[in-house]
Amino acid sequence: MRNNRAWLLVLPVVLSVAFTAVIPLMTVVNFSVQDIFSPTDRIFVGLDWFRSISRDPEVRGAFVRTLLFSAQVLLIEIPLGVAIAVCMPRRGFWVSVALVVVALPLLIPWNVVGTIWQIFARGDIGLGGWAINHVINFNYTLDSTDAWITVLVMDVWHWTPLVALLAYAGLRSIPDPYFQAAQIDGASAWATFRHIQLPRLRGVLTIAILLRFMDSFMIYTEPFVVTGGGPGNATSFLSILLSKIAVGQFDLGPAGAFSLLYFLIVQIVSYVFFTVLTRSGR
Repeated sequence: MRNNRAWLLVLPVVLSVAFTAVIPLMTVVNFSVQDIFSPTDRIFVGLDWFRSISRDPEVRGAFVRTLLFSAQVLLIEIPLGVAIAVCMPRRGFWVSVALVVVALPLLIPWNVVGTIWQIFARGDIGLGGWAINHVINFNYTLDSTDAWITVLVMDVWHWTPLVALLAYAGLRSIPDPYFQAAQIDGASAWATFRHIQLPRLRGVLTIAILLRFMDSFMIYTEPFVVTGGGPGNATSFLSILLSKIAVGQFDLGPAGAFSLLYFLIVQIVSYVFFTVLTRSGR
């Protein structure tokens, strides 16, 4: 028999989601259709802010840069994370050591990661910048390509361990008899990876790709701390531009429309990724 009193157990979760997600989202929707002059003075403008944001060349440029950055992150971090997971030990004392070492970058807060790389990549005092400048002229504060490379390498260093740990968990779930059978058949390391390990990694790789896309597409703290979105607009992604409009210029109407479009893009692309990856896995 149904017991409707069980819904009381779900009520705290519903209230929490409403307070932390639904109410703020409705507030943003309210701002996005109004031109706000003061807390008591505002007019309804409908979809004007959405049209303005969608036609803004600065927003389009930030969208292209964000999409390009996410694509590069996926192309580098997914294969690199899988390669690290394959090379990690499967048993013994060194398993714990390897897990701790690989997980270390994930334990560092985002703003601290930006500060570390801001200092590390400086050409005058940073070890990385000093070493690179002995080979080529490298200055991420003045050169847009150097700034892009710095932010990309920083993200790879920070988040590849997540992919590696997810892939390692998938590899550990494969029973040992599979490897023993491959060894008896004389299968090479590549054949073992292709026919035994890779098929078992599809589920965790789907999660890794979705997580890495969403995080890279919404990245804010690390590039803001390191480059501030510069030089120029070289590393000004959608999140940095949104913060500039909402906080720097205090244009709540355009910022609300921008936020909703940003949210919609992330949801659509994530759904496409999930649909394609799950169908290919079948």
